[in-house]
Amino acid sequence: MAEQLTALADDRALLGRTSTAERVSDILRSRIADGYFPPGTRLSEDGIGGALGVSRNTLREAFRLLTHERLLVHELNRGVFVRVLTVEDVEDIYRTRALVECAVVRGLGEPPYRLEGVTAAVAEGERATAESDWKALGTANIHFHRELVALAGSERTDELMRSVFAELRLAFHVVDDPRRLHEPYLARNQEILRSLQAGDRRGAEELLETYLADSLERIVEVYRRRVGEEGAP
Repeated sequence: MAEQLTALADDRALLGRTSTAERVSDILRSRIADGYFPPGTRLSEDGIGGALGVSRNTLREAFRLLTHERLLVHELNRGVFVRVLTVEDVEDIYRTRALVECAVVRGLGEPPYRLEGVTAAVAEGERATAESDWKALGTANIHFHRELVALAGSERTDELMRSVFAELRLAFHVVDDPRRLHEPYLARNQEILRSLQAGDRRGAEELLETYLADSLERIVEVYRRRVGEEGAP
């Protein structure tokens, strides 16, 4: 925990002069997504509050916000922990992804589409693969799907999926072979991008639907072995 708190102290500057629970929650959300606080980690109020230089009340409000987002869980008389997802949670995340992401692609309308963000996410994945940085590839894959959702031009949809993708990262941090989990999907990202560049949104939707179904099967297979149905570490 000491190493994580030292890194977290570097984020104090992000709070600026107007420290708020929302900004603290943004910092903690990013740190959880990056794996600084893995699933099952107990979060120390004193340690984190001291590292960020915020009050106990501000930190508790940030914890409350992240608990509402299902990233943290409060256990009576034990404290606040980074949530450990169950297999059922992972399946529900993918149901939500399929509903939203496929609907976004289906509703794109007439081409051409503004694909700069999607293209950049594919390039990010290609760089990570070339460097054999499989954690970075997982991040690039999430960026790819986040940029697909952004094609809808809806702040509400972006906000909804930000929470969903943050939860998904909790599952990724439990998996012990990120290369096996993420590498096969770079080629699929490239294929979906090519379909969208060609204006074939129907083909892109079909590719995406199969992609998400296969990804769910793969991650549940691995996740079930590591965590189990009850979410026990």
